[in-house]
Amino acid sequence: MTEILLTLTQLPLFPLDTVLFPGGHLSLKVFEVRYLDMVRRCHEAGAPFGVVSLRQGSEVIRPGAPDEQLESIGTLAHIASLVKEQPGLLSLQCAGAQRFRIDRQSRLKHGLWVADVTLLADDATVPVPTDLTAVAQALQQVRAKLQLRPGGAQDYGDADAHYDDCAWVSNRWCELLPLPAATRQRLMSLDNPLLRLELVADFLAKAGIGTSTP
Repeated sequence: MTEILLTLTQLPLFPLDTVLFPGGHLSLKVFEVRYLDMVRRCHEAGAPFGVVSLRQGSEVIRPGAPDEQLESIGTLAHIASLVKEQPGLLSLQCAGAQRFRIDRQSRLKHGLWVADVTLLADDATVPVPTDLTAVAQALQQVRAKLQLRPGGAQDYGDADAHYDDCAWVSNRWCELLPLPAATRQRLMSLDNPLLRLELVADFLAKAGIGTSTP
C-alpha cells in the first residue's frame, strides 16, 4: 500500500500534453497570463508547482477547445532556472521530484488550476535484476550518444545516474521511448518500480533493444 507522506493545499498545476517523471528534466516556455505570475511566485519562494498530464483539452486556452480534464497523478516540478527572454515570455528549466495524487481540484477565474494533493512515497530502491541488466546497459549506451548532441550534457549526463536502480532506469527509458502519453501516464503511476521496468523491457524487446546481455 502506498505510504502517504504529506498533504499540500492549493498546489498550482501546469497541465501539459506530456508526463514528467521523478528525476526527469522539463523545459518550458511560459507566456500565458495564468502561468506567468504563478511561476514567478514559485521561483521566488523556492516552491514547486505540479505538472499533470491532460486527458482532454489543450495546453493553451483556445476558443472552442474542449474543456481541460486532468489525470489524477502528477509530479512536483522544481524550477532550476528561470530566464525572462522578453516581456511576457519566460524560459524555465525544471526538475521532476515527488509524485502526488489530486484529492480536490478547482479552476480559478483566470484559468489557473489549483489542487489539494497528497504526496506519494518515493519509489523503493530496487536493484535491477540480472535478467534486466541488458536494459540498463542499453540505456547507458543511448544516453552516452545523446550526451554528444548539443545541449545533451544536462539531460543525459551521468553525474546523477543510477543504472542499478529499477525506478531510475525505467523512468529514463519512459522519457526516451516513443510511447503514447496515456501509456507514459500509466507507467509513471505504478507504485512498483520493478513492474515498471519489466513493462519497459517488453516495449524494448519488441523494438529489439536491450534484449540480450553483450
